[in-house]
Amino acid sequence: MAQNYIRTLFTDAARAMQEQAGSRDAYARMEQGADGPDILGKKEAMFLAARDSFYMASVTADGWPYVQHRGGPAGFLKLLGGNRLAFADYSGNKQYISTSNIQTRPGVSLFLMDYPNRRRLKILGKARIVGLEDDPGLVNSLMSADYKAVPERIYIIDVIGFDWNCPQHIMPRFTETEIASAIAPLTAELDQLRAEVARLRASRPNSTPNQGQ
Repeated sequence: MAQNYIRTLFTDAARAMQEQAGSRDAYARMEQGADGPDILGKKEAMFLAARDSFYMASVTADGWPYVQHRGGPAGFLKLLGGNRLAFADYSGNKQYISTSNIQTRPGVSLFLMDYPNRRRLKILGKARIVGLEDDPGLVNSLMSADYKAVPERIYIIDVIGFDWNCPQHIMPRFTETEIASAIAPLTAELDQLRAEVARLRASRPNSTPNQGQ
C-alpha cells in the first residue's frame, strides 16, 4: 500500500487542488492508516532483483532537483533488512552531485522501470553515505563477482514509502538480452532446419551433366 508515500508527498496545496478536481475524497481514504513506512514486500523484492537500472532524484542545497541514472548488473540495488536498500556507488565522472546533495538534503526519490511488462515502481527514502572502510562486509555483499567496476562508496536508503504506477502510456521496450531470449526458440529451429538442409544436400548422389548432342 502507498499510504505513507502519498501522505509524504501530498502538500496542503496539492490537497486543495484535489478538492477542486473532485479526487480528494478518494485520496483521503488512501491516506488513512499511514502510521509508518510502507513496507516493501515479496512483490517489490522480486521487482528490485530483476532491475539493472533506475533513476534517482535528489535536491541541491539551493532547491534545484537533480535526476541521475544508475545502472549495473541485475539486482545491484539490494533490499536489506528493515525496509532498507543499498547499492555500491562506482567511479564515474567525479561530479558528485547526488553524493553532495544527500549530505545536506537526504531525501531521495527512485523511479524503477520494467518496460517489457509496462510496470513502474516509485520509492521515497532517506539516503546516507557509507565509506568503503566503514563496513567492508556490506561492500562485499553488494559487489557482483563478474562486475569489474571499482566502488567508491555505498549508498544506503531507508525507504519511507513506495507506489506502483498504472501502465498507461508505458511503451514496451526491450533490451538486446531480452530480445535474444524471446527469439531463442526461433533461432534454434532455424539452426536445426539449416542443418537438415545441409544433411540432405550431402546425401544426394552426384548428378551427371547432360551429354546430349
